[in-house]
Amino acid sequence: MSVEQLITTITTKVFNPLVILLFAIATLVFAWGVMLYIIGSYESSEKVGRAKNIMIWGIIGMFIMASAWGIVRLLCDFFGKYGRVC
Repeated sequence: MSVEQLITTITTKVFNPLVILLFAIATLVFAWGVMLYIIGSYESSEKVGRAKNIMIWGIIGMFIMASAWGIVRLLCDFFGKYGRVC
């Protein structure tokens, strides 16, 4: 197995599914925060603050996953000019 094949295998079989899974988890965290925000808005401001923090962490998680995917894509495109990678 060549280095190109190894990188392609790692990218397609490990990294891409992992990023998709983590992006889905971050989206669920954000949706959970929205639900808590809606419910908490009727009860107390403490619950609203907690819900806002959960939504912020969900957005941060989605941003990190999108950035990781973009960086890998950028590297694949850059090194793809010098050989078949990704």
